[in-house]
Amino acid sequence: MDQFDPATIARRLIELRTEHRDLNLLIDRLNDEPGVDQVALTRMKKRKLRLKDEISRLESLLIPDLGA
Repeated sequence: MDQFDPATIARRLIELRTEHRDLNLLIDRLNDEPGVDQVALTRMKKRKLRLKDEISRLESLLIPDLGA
């Protein structure tokens, strides 16, 4: 399977967006709870940011290079 194949990238984007959405919902829910483990919450937020960066990187691979 080619990692630069648009279909492969699109499938991976779906997976990452789903994980990002689920993590966002969990973070929102935990923010409202007293006594939540702040270290764990911070790790989740960092994971969410890494997912967002990976999503952006993959989306950019799907954009044709108009300068070529």
